[in-house]
Amino acid sequence: MQYDANSVDEYISLLPEDRKAPIKKLLAVIRKNIPEGFEEGINYKMIGYYVPHATYPDGYHCKPSDPLPFMNIASQKNSINLYHSGIYAVPEIHDWFVKEYPKHCTTKLDMGKSCVRFKKLDQIPYDLIGELVTKLTVNEWINIYETNIKR
Repeated sequence: MQYDANSVDEYISLLPEDRKAPIKKLLAVIRKNIPEGFEEGINYKMIGYYVPHATYPDGYHCKPSDPLPFMNIASQKNSINLYHSGIYAVPEIHDWFVKEYPKHCTTKLDMGKSCVRFKKLDQIPYDLIGELVTKLTVNEWINIYETNIKR
């Protein structure tokens, strides 16, 4: 599902009632833990965290007018999804997350390359996500992006 929102508050207002509280809690955890320099807003019709053009003027190589994406949250039909570029680009972060997940959840990890799907809203591992978002600073993400992704 995609929501045509222009702000995070508008995105939340468009959600079904059962999704609002988990998304708000997820945002609170991320805001508390994300390193300084990432901006929050709407990108790709999701709630996004990205490196602003003021910090990284080149923007995203696929579309330079977009800021460099880092992480997104989306309410989909059957799940709340977290897209984290570090899980995709840094094997150590991926392996750490996969190892730690069972310590926080009784549900099986449902994960793609950068996407973690939470189908049971009462099983979202907020503490684990809080720790995940601390793993990369803006400068570390830019360096990883330029070294491994932008070729």
